[in-house]
Amino acid sequence: MKIVAIGVLCAAAVLGQETARPTNTGAGSNVESLLDVRRIYVDKLSGGAQAEALRELIIAGLNSTKLFVLTDNEARADAVLKGAGDDNTFTDTFDTYEGNSGHDSIGKSTNALTTKIGALSGGSAISDNESHHSRERKHEAYASVRLCNKDGDVLWSTTQESLGAKFRGASADVAAKIAHQMLMDYERTRKAEEPTVVPTVTVPKP
Repeated sequence: MKIVAIGVLCAAAVLGQETARPTNTGAGSNVESLLDVRRIYVDKLSGGAQAEALRELIIAGLNSTKLFVLTDNEARADAVLKGAGDDNTFTDTFDTYEGNSGHDSIGKSTNALTTKIGALSGGSAISDNESHHSRERKHEAYASVRLCNKDGDVLWSTTQESLGAKFRGASADVAAKIAHQMLMDYERTRKAEEPTVVPTVTVPKP
């Protein structure tokens, strides 16, 4: 009986240790794909002076998809969007040159001891040259971002760049492209993980 009692006590002690063992409740432990993400924190982007403005546009763009909750509290986020981006200003210079030219010449000469000496000559020249010089100020924005869970695993990434669109600037266009790409990839992943439904075929009785 003592041996049985000791065995029961040992089993209870082991069971108690297993029950008391702490479990990993961090967001990264159960966020393994884009579909698992519910709350996103957008980290500061490395880059030039315009990186912070680009970050704000990316936050607004992702929020417009209505797929996630955007938070300023990194501790509450399931995943963090990080990367680099900037908006640069540069000047494009264009030089063009057009030219036309022509030249005609006629000449005649005779010389004899017993005849008169005569000469005939003529010529014409035409030249028309034109050059153009223009300068155009432009913006070029880019962003390379990745979405990581709390374990540091990359769940999604994209690189976008723009010289500006018809109705928005370069940075706003890059932010819109990032949001659109994430929305497309989210829908593609969701459809890929949907269970395949096999239709039931009823065979009529003969």
